[in-house]
Amino acid sequence: MIFCITRWGGGILLALSLFPAQATVYQSNEAFLSAAFEGEPPSPTFVWLRGEIKKSVERILGHPYAGLRIRYWSKGQRTAWILEEIGKERPITTGIIIDHGAIKHVRVLAFRESRGGEVRHDFFTRQFLEAKLNSDEKLDRHIDGITGATLSVNALKRLARLALYLDGEVRNE
Repeated sequence: MIFCITRWGGGILLALSLFPAQATVYQSNEAFLSAAFEGEPPSPTFVWLRGEIKKSVERILGHPYAGLRIRYWSKGQRTAWILEEIGKERPITTGIIIDHGAIKHVRVLAFRESRGGEVRHDFFTRQFLEAKLNSDEKLDRHIDGITGATLSVNALKRLARLALYLDGEVRNE
């Protein structure tokens, strides 16, 4: 909700907007998947969240995951993930491509927060290239933050870790 109080004709006017901020879409899910697989993407598959996988997902995110499964696309050693995580208050939709167990591309597809949108730029997302998970389910490299975008940066780092972890799980099946 957005409130605006202003003076009008000797009185006070209170304006109230019930419409939440809209997402800024930088790339559609379909366009991301087409680029990931250089044409027609494969049909989606699912990772079911149960047992140790569910516990690991919750550990990586730092909170319970709302769904029962996570959708992904796979062809050869390449997987594509479209994941969402809350920055400060709203979800950030991110596409992540994993190839042979390393990140090949991170793309913010939709951003809904009022600040922190700098995470969509290449100068930030390039830091994830070739990143892998170490034995502690952490990224094997330091990702520099962005002043004023700490929560968005942390959300993308969690999503990168999640995509790498899930890729490892589906490749080990």
